[in-house]
Amino acid sequence: MQPWHIYAVSGDRLSELKRRVAERVAIGDRGDTLEVAIYPTPLEAPYRERLADLGERKYGALGIDRDDQAARAKARAENWNCYGASTALFCYLDRDMPPPQWADAGMYLQTVMLLLRSEGLHSCPQIAWAEYHRTVAEVITPPPQRILLCGMSIGFIDPAVPHPRIPRAPLLETVTFLQ
Repeated sequence: MQPWHIYAVSGDRLSELKRRVAERVAIGDRGDTLEVAIYPTPLEAPYRERLADLGERKYGALGIDRDDQAARAKARAENWNCYGASTALFCYLDRDMPPPQWADAGMYLQTVMLLLRSEGLHSCPQIAWAEYHRTVAEVITPPPQRILLCGMSIGFIDPAVPHPRIPRAPLLETVTFLQ
C-alpha cells in the first residue's frame, strides 16, 4: 500500500523549523500532547532496562552525568537541530492507518537509511519530532488527516562527537527457534 507520505525539507524551510522548535525548547515548552504514545505506560522489563542502558551510553559518551539534567536537555535538544544536518525527512501516515501500515513505514524508512549509507550519507531517525508535531505541521503544512510518525536527519557524521555502540539484545532474548 505504501502508506507513507514523506516531506524532504532543507534550506530556509528547515532553518525556520529548527528556529521555531528551538524557541519553544528555550522557554521550557516540553512539546505538544502526543498523538500516539511513544512508549507504553508503564514501560515494563526488559524494555525499560534497554532504554535506560541506551541513555546511559549516549550521555556517558558525551561526558554528561546522570544527574546533570541541564546538560542532558541540551544534548537532547540537538534532535531538533537535526544534529547539524542540512536535510531532514518527515514521515507522515494517514490517521486511519492501522499498525501494520505503520510497520510498512518503518521498513520503508530503514530502506531509505540503508540507501543513504550506500551513498556515504548518515541518517538518524527521530521520534522526538513527534513531541513538536504542531510546529512541524505549521512549517510543512501536511493535510489534516496525516499524523507525524517521525523525522530523520540526513547528513554526514561529525567525527568529533562520540557515538557509543549500542548493543543489541542477545539473539535468544528476541528470537525463538522452532523445529
